[in-house]
Amino acid sequence: MSDTNKPSGPLTGVKVVELAGIGPAPLCCALLSDMGADILRIDRNTDPGLGIGGPAKAEVTRRGRKSVSVDLKHPEGIATVKRLIEQADALIDPFRPGVTEKLGLGPEDCAAINKKLVYARMTGWGQSGSLSQAAGHDLNYLALTGVLNAIGTKETPVPPLNVVADMGGGAMFLAVGILAGVLNARATGEGQVVDAAMTEGSAFLGMGMFGMVAADTWVDERVSNFLDGGAHFYRCYKTKDDLFVSIASIEAKFYAILLDKLGLDPSEVPPQMDRDTWSDMAKKFEDLFAQKTRDEWCEVMEGTDICFAPVLSFAEAPSHPHNKGRDSFVDVDGVLQPGPAPRFSRTPSRVQCAPPTIGANTKEGLAGWGFSEDDVETLQATGAIGWRG
Repeated sequence: MSDTNKPSGPLTGVKVVELAGIGPAPLCCALLSDMGADILRIDRNTDPGLGIGGPAKAEVTRRGRKSVSVDLKHPEGIATVKRLIEQADALIDPFRPGVTEKLGLGPEDCAAINKKLVYARMTGWGQSGSLSQAAGHDLNYLALTGVLNAIGTKETPVPPLNVVADMGGGAMFLAVGILAGVLNARATGEGQVVDAAMTEGSAFLGMGMFGMVAADTWVDERVSNFLDGGAHFYRCYKTKDDLFVSIASIEAKFYAILLDKLGLDPSEVPPQMDRDTWSDMAKKFEDLFAQKTRDEWCEVMEGTDICFAPVLSFAEAPSHPHNKGRDSFVDVDGVLQPGPAPRFSRTPSRVQCAPPTIGANTKEGLAGWGFSEDDVETLQATGAIGWRG
């Protein structure tokens, strides 16, 4: 994946300035970059990176764009960013509310130099509200939405990694907001501020559950509903080799196939939706699934309409035949990682380049956005750009 290749994808021609952050904002930018957007990442010139304990190429959410080191406390550093903003379709602000205003890069500052700019702000709590200035992480944001309370064992909620609030409620809603804002700006000539809050995105993802609550069909106790592990036909089971398989036979016609493959006579088991029998049926299923290995169950069930899949580890997933057949995972500079998604028939996405080290592209990145060699040398001489970590 060479960074000298021309961008490919439906967002080719869209230009984005990314103020460096962690979590959802970088993932959003990886998504937009795969789709062809030209994204310049502004890294602070003393920032050591995410600190994930590996090389820069393993910081995969930073893939696909160039890194420019800028001193945001230097007047010429701020002037440099403003010059980039003049040309941008969007700016991504990953900081707490008010931080960019103090830097002189707030929405009003930027609108004064580019009225079509989409100013995309990514926070956990949102730009307003009683918690807007408080620190937090994915688990806290998810806790406030009601979603976390529904995930886990009967005894305690369980953190579902940071893919729900950070990446789902955050990165994906930020991406949609940016694209909608850019479309509107191109139609009207005016940009706007996008206030993307992980709490609100997460709540939106759980919309169906709120509907069940309103309909009084949701039991407000973990492992008591058909989507939270309470139902014997929608959960994971341990196999003979201490691995797991997943079963999601919600529809009656799929449940009938499951019973057949398990060797159970439908006339000898209780009705599928009888909640009072779910616990006993789960124990019966546990005993049955423990009789074969995961691979043996795959031979019996995979590819049928049971709604079945083996529970794979991160290391195993890329090698599954389905994922290999679709090239769902790609190798970028020796690091296996998820490939671009979704797929486009006419303007295919691709990973533009591996994640760079901090500030690795300061000269070429600025040059690509119209800075002359003299401009870059002058800025370096003043200390406004260039990594000093």
